[in-house]
Amino acid sequence: MDAGEKLKEIRNRLGLSTRKVHVLSLKIAEQEHNQEFEISWSRVTEIENEKESQPGPHKMFTLACIYGMSYDQILLLYGVDAQKTAVYHTGMPGAKTHLMHFQRAGELKSIEIPSQVSELLDLNQTSLLPQMIGPWASVPAALLHDFDLRYHRYGYIGLQDYTLYPLITPGSFVAIDPEVTRPVHIHARNEHERPVYFLDLRKEYACGWCDLVDSRLLLIPHPISNLETRMFTFPVEADIIGQVTGVAMRIATPRRKHPAST
Repeated sequence: MDAGEKLKEIRNRLGLSTRKVHVLSLKIAEQEHNQEFEISWSRVTEIENEKESQPGPHKMFTLACIYGMSYDQILLLYGVDAQKTAVYHTGMPGAKTHLMHFQRAGELKSIEIPSQVSELLDLNQTSLLPQMIGPWASVPAALLHDFDLRYHRYGYIGLQDYTLYPLITPGSFVAIDPEVTRPVHIHARNEHERPVYFLDLRKEYACGWCDLVDSRLLLIPHPISNLETRMFTFPVEADIIGQVTGVAMRIATPRRKHPAST
């Protein structure tokens, strides 16, 4: 069905006539002090039956109010996904630093992520996120368009894991591409372009640079970390879960207000 047919179906399910929609729209127009919110019964019929006839923004708002829909749901009937504004904007960076004036995350559509952290979680240890999180729940988000624990892996860098410090600090979360399970050799111009991998070391996890020499997998730390390169038999003692494609980490400790003295 096209948008008009869907709106007609919704109206019929609510038991509303086109004239009743008009009467209800008059109340909205009166309260908003704007006649643009009014929809005549003939206009309702036109919107429902003529594919080229689309309601304007004010009348879309009125229909959303009467039919118990969100404004975004009305737009979606006409092929406009308002949730994508944040996604597209992040792909069109402006020249100047600026604030993005999108809706609060709580008002946006939800994504599936685990809702509870396991009581067994040891924040000192590097872990795979799906293994340290409990039941799944629906959590609102806007700019996390590609966040999908069902098909990607996410890891937590333990508070005692300084392998790639200061490039990746302890306490960071990393996104992992599970399609990459062997080191990729590229000409990196700097340490930021050098591929980073998330490893399963059987008794623990680790995150760092890697190299594969014959059957030996080298876990290479950042020079500033003062840690030594570790060597494992591949894939008996260690294997690569995936390549790190994103990092979320704190770069400063937030200032906290002290409670008022009593």
